[in-house]
Amino acid sequence: MAATFRNDLLPYAVSDKSIAFESGFNSVARRRIMEPMAGDTVQQIKDRLSIVDVVSQYVKLERSGANLRARCPFHAERTPSFFVSPERGTYHCFGCSVGGDVFSFVEQIEGLDFKGALKVLAEKAGVEVVYSRGGKQEKDERERLFELMEAATIFHVSRLDDAAHAYLKGRGIADATVKTFRLGWAGDGWSELVDHLKAKKFSEKEMFDAGVVARGERGIRDKFRNRIMFPIADSAGRVVGFSGRVFGEKAPPEAPKYLNSPETPLFHKSRILYGFDKAKLSMRKHNCALLVEGQLDLLASHQAGWSNAVALSGTAFTPEHAALVKRITDNLVLALDADAAGIKAAGRAARAALQGGLNVKVARLPEGLDPADLILKEGKDAWSRSVREAKDIIVFLLDVLESHAKSADNLRRNVEGIVLPYLADVRSPIAREQYVREIARRLGVSEHAVSEALEKVPNVPQGNEGGEKTSEPAGLPPERARYAFSILLWQKALPAAELDIEAYERELGESVGGDALKELEALPESEREKLRFGAERMYGRSKALKAEARALLDVLLKERLSRELSEAAAALKRAEERGDEKEAGVHMSVCNMLTTRIAELARKG
Repeated sequence: MAATFRNDLLPYAVSDKSIAFESGFNSVARRRIMEPMAGDTVQQIKDRLSIVDVVSQYVKLERSGANLRARCPFHAERTPSFFVSPERGTYHCFGCSVGGDVFSFVEQIEGLDFKGALKVLAEKAGVEVVYSRGGKQEKDERERLFELMEAATIFHVSRLDDAAHAYLKGRGIADATVKTFRLGWAGDGWSELVDHLKAKKFSEKEMFDAGVVARGERGIRDKFRNRIMFPIADSAGRVVGFSGRVFGEKAPPEAPKYLNSPETPLFHKSRILYGFDKAKLSMRKHNCALLVEGQLDLLASHQAGWSNAVALSGTAFTPEHAALVKRITDNLVLALDADAAGIKAAGRAARAALQGGLNVKVARLPEGLDPADLILKEGKDAWSRSVREAKDIIVFLLDVLESHAKSADNLRRNVEGIVLPYLADVRSPIAREQYVREIARRLGVSEHAVSEALEKVPNVPQGNEGGEKTSEPAGLPPERARYAFSILLWQKALPAAELDIEAYERELGESVGGDALKELEALPESEREKLRFGAERMYGRSKALKAEARALLDVLLKERLSRELSEAAAALKRAEERGDEKEAGVHMSVCNMLTTRIAELARKG
């Protein structure tokens, strides 16, 4: 069923908030090794997609001279320090020093490897991915595991029988949803999948690495048996793991209801949310994510029009999950089961989400019903109403405690012990003050008393709130020399340079010295791109660039000559102390020459 969202259905107002991707040039070198395998695909993508096309889908960019800027998606900051260069196809953040190109950006923001980013960008660009080298297809170990998981998924899908279909239909899951989410069936055979994968030329080691087999008393066997299979995909839509729901007459009674893939090179349950690959566009469009507990809850939610829903897969909601959501939106609605375990899970998830900088609301479900049951028994309107009426986590907790409070004193103790730790996790000072006011009103105490109690609650350190890094990497040339070199790099990258580049480069070498210039030229590309952005930021709007550059070179030359004069004077003194008149004469000549040059520069200045 196609999702039909309206803004008034959402508990959060739609805003311009989007996301961006962390990246870095540390992945560029690795990618360059892999790029030849993709033939012309990389170049076709670059020809069809600009970095602005991609980044603007995640962050709101605004013009800043020749570049665009935004608040960095990789660290909390108050003022924009994240810059994108359309000309060079790169980005850099002056706050946290991340930078890269469109591929490394997608790798980090989506949590993918290069091939995953290539797949995402190829789909955006409408380009077919073709891997080739020397006419032969080559695959690394991870790609083999992805292919194995895809083969296992196809196998399970082909085995989904009438009984499993009937069960899913009874739970309200439509055939179209079964097909879209590629649900399958693992039968009761000992090694049906093993035999199938062996026929596909996959090794036992690869099967163990992918987490689809286990060792039994009769040797290697299928890990998932007598289960309806839910494939779990990464952000690019590649299957990385499975969740299997026990089903079938031959299933042993002691079998766990759900069985999930173990940790593998592809599957890390603390970083993967079920359905994220299908939900991310809707999350971005509506500026809100909806967290449910299980696979059937997610499928029912998507059918009911809430295609921004994601689900946990056999683990609690983690800080990594919060970071994954925050790349798309600042807003999260928790809609976990209404039983005691579900409420505790909602509490843990809320704290992780708050500490991750998310705004958290809770959809209160009728007791004894999970989202899938609510939709099946009372209809999708009842589910939509629960989500629309979701309350901020602090208000939700106050309502629950107030409804169960035996006395005013009992409510006060519960608020201090239960609510204030959540409030301590709220990052926004404005939101925190609003909550303090609400708590004070409900308890009938002063806001000062609530604030004083809040100060005694241990808080989780939130890290850098946007301060820029000021320390320089060890061993680099002096700052002014880097400024001058940054102008050279920037001007070289422009279609039409304002400076005479050859003359400027020659004078820069004279001003800083040959050795210093070699050190600057040896800087890694990540640092060079940072310098380009720095020059654009500092001099991009200057109407007197030539004069400023000239003055900078003159200062550098004076500093170099002054250093050399000090060194020559010290050498002269040592020669005189030794009584070496010949060497002293050489150093005296150098001192005189340097003094004359410094005086000439002073007259020009």
